Amino acid sequence: MTIDRRAVLKSLSSISVLNLTPTFFALTQSSLALAQNENKKLLAEQLAQYAFDLQGSQINQQAIESAKYRFIDSVGCALSAFNESPVTICRTIASRAGVGTSTLWGTYTQSQPELTAFSNGVAMRYHDLNDVYVGKTTGHPSDNIAACFAVAESVKATGRQFLEACVLAYEINCRLMDAIDLTAKGWDHPIFTLPSIALASSKLLGSDVNKMTQAVNISLANSMAMYQTRVQQMSDWKGIADPDALRNGVFASLLAAQGMTGPAPIFEGKAGLFAQVSGPFLLDVEKFGGSTQAFKILDCGYKLYPAQVYTLTSIPAGIELARQAGGVDKINSLKIFTTRTGLLKSATGPEKWAPATKETADHSLPYVASRAMFDGDINVNSYAKEKISEPKILDFMKRVTVQEDPLLSTREPLTTPCRLTAVLKDGRTLTVQVDDLAGSATRPMTRDAVSAKFVQNVSSFLNNIQSEALLNALWQVESESNLTNLVRQMKPL
Repeated sequence: MTIDRRAVLKSLSSISVLNLTPTFFALTQSSLALAQNENKKLLAEQLAQYAFDLQGSQINQQAIESAKYRFIDSVGCALSAFNESPVTICRTIASRAGVGTSTLWGTYTQSQPELTAFSNGVAMRYHDLNDVYVGKTTGHPSDNIAACFAVAESVKATGRQFLEACVLAYEINCRLMDAIDLTAKGWDHPIFTLPSIALASSKLLGSDVNKMTQAVNISLANSMAMYQTRVQQMSDWKGIADPDALRNGVFASLLAAQGMTGPAPIFEGKAGLFAQVSGPFLLDVEKFGGSTQAFKILDCGYKLYPAQVYTLTSIPAGIELARQAGGVDKINSLKIFTTRTGLLKSATGPEKWAPATKETADHSLPYVASRAMFDGDINVNSYAKEKISEPKILDFMKRVTVQEDPLLSTREPLTTPCRLTAVLKDGRTLTVQVDDLAGSATRPMTRDAVSAKFVQNVSSFLNNIQSEALLNALWQVESESNLTNLVRQMKPL
């Protein structure tokens, strides 16, 4: 029997086109329209062009000052977590590079910029105390700072150039978070950190527009973060997922700077981000920050407490409610009203009522509110093993319920309000609502508040003299010509 090889190949080709292609490349009409719009550049090209064109003279002093505030806040967060186990693990791995041009914060050890960005980023994130942005997707744009600093130090950029890169990274990151809700589709916010840091890093490397575009393409091709990181019982990876995106974004920029190309179109392609992950969305790059538009870095909030953003307003509310009640022992039951997103992200699943890990506890509205009521505060010690397994707190949480208040939901994303209503054992009902708190985008932190938070964060790592000297040096970062000299002051004497 003779087999016609060409006929077999033709038959297989037909099967592939007719049957398999729709399965793997099911494009929506919207993403097709975006991909086929010949009058507009592809999104990766638009983002790269914006990053390339943005000049330091277009970044106003208000944005630079905001970047400086956030840098100082981030350094304090990182040094406060220096000795925590996941931080130590990542720093140990980064130090194995043996040689490098970027310093691991709190040491004199240098590593490769992508590993340094990863390690320092993990330290910044560990206590969940660095800044936050609430768009359609919620994330922590200050994570970008660790990568911007690592790359800036490696290329011997000035402090001003470093701050400009931070403003750029924030702009890309926040605009993407405004565009689409990744969480609703089962994906995590580090996906949007990939292009933001690929572009900011490329800017510091002096890449041209084409290389910047390729950095975006490479960064997004292999690094899709799943939202499983932040549901059910959470793990160390909760605070490492975004630093891992920093590592990948910096590495992509380094590859692209040497001429490496990436798959395109990475957003609009048949199997690109729109088709496989996010669904189509539009960005108007002409409205990004610049000479005539405000920068998104000004819309990001700070954290006064180490807890997920949707739990923050429950802390002062819980403290005040316990005071009015005369103590938690006087309370029979507690009802917490939150926003729709707050309910989904911080009060869904039995794990939130019996957290087994620090990472689950600081994302649990029932736990955070209850612990604040018992202790009158939330701090980095609030999630110790003995705290989250304490019988009295577990028993109290059995009498805590959480539900959405649609009126509170209408205030998102500008604020994340919360209302606590307690029924006391004597039959009385008490209610406390907190709509906002200092540090949010509507109530920005002052210089004094940033300094106070920094000093408190580093108090267990640096002595008072060192802490004051480092803080003064950090406030002068804009005029610093040697970032290595600055970062060496982070190491204890």
